[in-house]
Amino acid sequence: MTQFLHVLMLFLLSGGSARVVKDFEKECGQFFADGKSPTTFTAPQYKQICQTLNGVAHFATYYDTINKIPVYSAYRFEGKMGCTRLDKWHIEPQLDDNTAPLDMKLEKDVTIHGLGDRQALNGDYKDSGYHKGHLAPVYHAESQSCADATFTLTNAAPQNSSFNSGQWRALERNIAQYLTEQCLPKKLSVFIVTGVVPGTTKPLNNRVNVPSHFWTAFCCLDQNNRCQISDGFIGVNENITPLNITVNDLETDLAKLYNVNPFKVFNV
Repeated sequence: MTQFLHVLMLFLLSGGSARVVKDFEKECGQFFADGKSPTTFTAPQYKQICQTLNGVAHFATYYDTINKIPVYSAYRFEGKMGCTRLDKWHIEPQLDDNTAPLDMKLEKDVTIHGLGDRQALNGDYKDSGYHKGHLAPVYHAESQSCADATFTLTNAAPQNSSFNSGQWRALERNIAQYLTEQCLPKKLSVFIVTGVVPGTTKPLNNRVNVPSHFWTAFCCLDQNNRCQISDGFIGVNENITPLNITVNDLETDLAKLYNVNPFKVFNV
């Protein structure tokens, strides 16, 4: 009986907590600098997701269920691991049915009423000309399981195909190289937040918003939770080199684009 209770407790602590959560600072705050999330909004359309595959949380996503795109995904960078691409996209069953299984699932394995009411599906992207643009990317994943977990449509937004394969991919690689050389050798903890700004063009399949901008920022935190090295980038959703700006300037731009004041990417 003691052994059974021990196993049950491990299950409840690891796989049994909600993955679409009310407070992801408490549930998966390990992905935020100093445990504090970027700005969140009060409207009920926004959902907090601890992105979980096979019972393990790998990053956190703030998701907009009306526009059916993420606001941002937050994660840790621990070095270039050379992970391979899954190329099979998961969905988050709990967005459409809060009694659904806790893990993200492949769409073919989910049979619930109203599937897709509150999230993008693979069919939305078919023949659209847009890529499923990762926010937390494979190239920054800390393990193969984490790389697989990035293939969820709640971690993707319609991205200009040339931008995704060109300037944005180059930016992801350049950031990884910079952090590997400048932050990791100094034993700094690297936190990254990547997001999108909803656009005004016709939605994909009349359902999924096409972002006007993609943005990303990193913060290299010391043992006293001080951001020693940081930088920000923002670019229109075209194959144009994103602007390299300070995190403070990025937050100023995002406050205007989201029409909120302030917008904080890092609360440190």
